[in-house]
Amino acid sequence: MGTNSSSGMTRRGLLGAFAATALTAAPTYSNAAGFLRGGGDIRRIKMYSGRTGERLDTIYWIEGQYIGEAINEINVFMRDWRNGKTINIDTRTVDIMAAAHRLLDANEPYMLLSGYRSPETNTMLRSKSSGVARNSLHLKGQAADLRLSSRSVRQIAQAAASCRAGGVGRYSGSDFVHMDCGDVRTWGS
Repeated sequence: MGTNSSSGMTRRGLLGAFAATALTAAPTYSNAAGFLRGGGDIRRIKMYSGRTGERLDTIYWIEGQYIGEAINEINVFMRDWRNGKTINIDTRTVDIMAAAHRLLDANEPYMLLSGYRSPETNTMLRSKSSGVARNSLHLKGQAADLRLSSRSVRQIAQAAASCRAGGVGRYSGSDFVHMDCGDVRTWGS
């Protein structure tokens, strides 16, 4: 997703050099963003998709500003992989994901199982499982289902829940954690 320019300098390289000069802590945008303070005034998200084979490692926020190009990359990466439809992913969800990842001190990227879900996909999944909500926050680009092979479902859920910034669902049987920017709540085992 990040491509080399004709000069050989990548956008990420340029942003990384710029971010290295940042000395102030990130202002709190949500409770999750508060956990991102002290990160050099940058926010970064790392993910891969086993469904598409794509990888994303991007700095999406610097000095109090979301980076439009990076947010667009996140929107495409978190698309409904079944039909290619995209939506603007709520940056509050991305902040929760990044904050939990930072709290876990994990180097590996998240495996994204589900980000945006189109109405057609949600209807199809509901017909196959009682665990899919009719008005899922996935439909609004406000949720993600994630996994880390180096951390347990319990560890990931605890990190996300400690942000007190949205919903956290534990799905131990399926080995993933749901994170969203809706009401603060937890469920599952």
